Amino acid sequence: MIPLRLLIGLILSSIIGIAGYSRGALAFSGVVGAIVVGTLIFGFGGWTWGFLLVAFFTSSSLLSLYRSRDKALVSDRFAKGHRRDLGQTLANGGLGALLAVAYALSPIPALFAAFVGAMATVNSDTWATEIGVLSRGAPRLITTGRTVPPGTSGGITRDGSLAALAGGLFIGLCAVLFLAGERLVTGQPATIKTLWPLLFIGGISGLGGAFFDSLLGATVQRMYYCDVCEKETEQVIHHCDSRSRPLRGWGWLDNDVVNFISSGVGALLAAGLALF
Repeated sequence: MIPLRLLIGLILSSIIGIAGYSRGALAFSGVVGAIVVGTLIFGFGGWTWGFLLVAFFTSSSLLSLYRSRDKALVSDRFAKGHRRDLGQTLANGGLGALLAVAYALSPIPALFAAFVGAMATVNSDTWATEIGVLSRGAPRLITTGRTVPPGTSGGITRDGSLAALAGGLFIGLCAVLFLAGERLVTGQPATIKTLWPLLFIGGISGLGGAFFDSLLGATVQRMYYCDVCEKETEQVIHHCDSRSRPLRGWGWLDNDVVNFISSGVGALLAAGLALF
């Protein structure tokens, strides 16, 4: 079954990747990353795993386009735009692909819960960012509570936090519905009642992972400062084409690495909740 699912995953992820490229949601390198990640998750995880990846990509891409003109005012603070490249696709889906391979080798239920947590985290983080930058209230740094400009790494808002919770619950709900549907098709015994804990696992792990992402962003993520624009930014070359100078953080810990690590924290949290 795995070779067949890999082939189906390759076809479906290619279609989704090309559609994402045509819609401006993916850069060309992002299409490559989406195909690799999607093929592995569909092939080794199965339909529910693959559909959860699609749910994340579709919802976060649509949200990225929501009020894009308003978000452009703070886009110069972010390392990358809404067109996901190879690094972003691997940061968001790479751990999920590894978990899918591990699940194929040893189908432990906690691995699926970990996958839900990883997807919930990257979805929560994306929803929080896309909604948080539009918040009317000023963001506050997660470590000190100090007011910071919109788009500042490590800054959180009430609206962004609620969006993070909603993003995690969305993935948890999709996990419940997709898994119930898959078991119904295959004739396995399953009721929505027994699967409901996945909803809360998605919400809690997604919110926890997103907050950890903000914590890293406020403390050790590599940040730069543009002396020309007098702004803190994640960009090495600022949008004004001037080179930014290192401001703080570890040199190797850029936004993509932060996202990958945070998805791991969400995965561990979800696996722990599933076990206990």
